[in-house]
Amino acid sequence: MDPYINEWLNLIIRFAHLITGIAWIGASFYFVWLDNHLETPPEHKAKQGIGGDLWAIHGGGFYEVAKYKLAPPKMPTTLHWFKWEAYTTWITGFLLLSLMFYVGAESYLIDKRVADLSQLQAIGLGIGSIVVGVGIYEALVRTKLRNHGIVLGLILIAVATALSYGLTQVFSARGAYMHMGAIIGTIMAGNVFFGIMPSQRALVKAVEEGTAPDPSYGLNAKVRSTHNTYTTLPIIFIMISNHYPMTYNHSANWLVLIAIILITAAVRQYFVLRHFGKQKPLVLVGSVVATIALAFVIAPKSVEITAEQAKQSISDQQALSLIEQRCGSCHSNNNTDDIFTTAQAGVIFSDIASIKQWAPRIKARAIDAKDMPFMNKTEMTDEERTSLAIWLAQAK
Repeated sequence: MDPYINEWLNLIIRFAHLITGIAWIGASFYFVWLDNHLETPPEHKAKQGIGGDLWAIHGGGFYEVAKYKLAPPKMPTTLHWFKWEAYTTWITGFLLLSLMFYVGAESYLIDKRVADLSQLQAIGLGIGSIVVGVGIYEALVRTKLRNHGIVLGLILIAVATALSYGLTQVFSARGAYMHMGAIIGTIMAGNVFFGIMPSQRALVKAVEEGTAPDPSYGLNAKVRSTHNTYTTLPIIFIMISNHYPMTYNHSANWLVLIAIILITAAVRQYFVLRHFGKQKPLVLVGSVVATIALAFVIAPKSVEITAEQAKQSISDQQALSLIEQRCGSCHSNNNTDDIFTTAQAGVIFSDIASIKQWAPRIKARAIDAKDMPFMNKTEMTDEERTSLAIWLAQAK
């Protein structure tokens, strides 16, 4: 595919995915907040079958919201459903995954240093991992385990850990993270499709037929909705994780991902508890402390120049030549890379001054973390990284 067309498709699909994702997660956050803030209704409302109500003000107006214990006596003329936010988020997300990691498998998904896969093998493993992950979840959530949240949660964490480890053994780190995101995102959309929507249709049908709604439908939808609540922050992190290689470039990146999933889920728990008026600041403080501890543990070791190495003389011309050879294909006025046809992040190494301008980032990414060049496409050697480190130290 022409790189320019690829970039436009990437932009359009990513933009659509972002918009629909905001709509879905926003609606999810709002209804969780709404449900958790409902108060005992006055007697005249309770006699109508209303289980909770709430007053709010927004945009210069007052709103009165009421929730029935099961369903109203008869269906209203207009009933608003919330489903397409979830479906379109999943559809655009899968299109984006396909464009970047399947069409562009050799650039983003396959890392020969991890596993020497063909494009078809990588695509098969990617789709297979999503099917397996979602299949395991659906099998578990349809059992009586759904009534035992803590036990089910521990089992799902164990499954997620196994999937995270397995993905990092076959894909590039970015590809592994994004496929964990695809698994979680598909589970979330599946919760809407397989659980929430059928339950809502059953409630509507019961009202239309004048029969008593089965409470189990509402409880099933509630369980799946709760699961979606706790996976919103993890999925948002994974969506932006490709911008932060210090998380996925660690040797134990699979464990880092699980740690971040647990931390972000805990943050969500804090706000859910707050909805009920339960102030548990230690949950939030614990999440912050855990994040700081994680950042400390996974921090790359800074390359130290020995006294002997410091005696070496690396000229500006040698440094410029090295940068042009190993970094210029993606960071120049005229990129030569087959995928990145424009300077990535607007960083251009055109002369010594521009290299010195980005010296701290070069040291952090190419010398300490070693995640640049991207997947080491230009085969930068450790000796070259050391030479660059010596020159940067001398150029200060």
